[in-house]
Amino acid sequence: MCGGRWLATSDPAALRLHLPWPPALNRYYRHVRGRTLISREGREYRRQVALHCLAEDRGAWPLSGRLAVRIQAAPPDRRRRDVDGMLKAVLDALTHAGLWRDDSQIDDLRIVRCRPVPGGALVLDVTPLADCDAVHETGHCLARAGNRE
Repeated sequence: MCGGRWLATSDPAALRLHLPWPPALNRYYRHVRGRTLISREGREYRRQVALHCLAEDRGAWPLSGRLAVRIQAAPPDRRRRDVDGMLKAVLDALTHAGLWRDDSQIDDLRIVRCRPVPGGALVLDVTPLADCDAVHETGHCLARAGNRE
């Protein structure tokens, strides 16, 4: 939780997902005879994410177009960890669950570290973006026709 509660989304078009904390990347994958495979723990995390997604109103999944994703990450404990260490497992699990066609659709990705909670937790807000290459915090395009502000 961030400051004792999850941050509210300001966009009514956002899809909110509550997900479990992912396994560490070095436990998500296994290397076997020169090949990289998803571990048993990684497959279990994918299954949990798929179940959480099924519990949501699917609407028009898979989502198409460009997307913004905001992740509120409440780690399971106070150990030092990089906030970006969880991204690959989470985004790949959501792709596997069918939320979007591919995580390359994400143009705006933000992570907020929150206070630890037992077991860890993630809250994701997924929002469709306007037809634009990049969106400034004010909501308008920066990259259109090479404009810079």
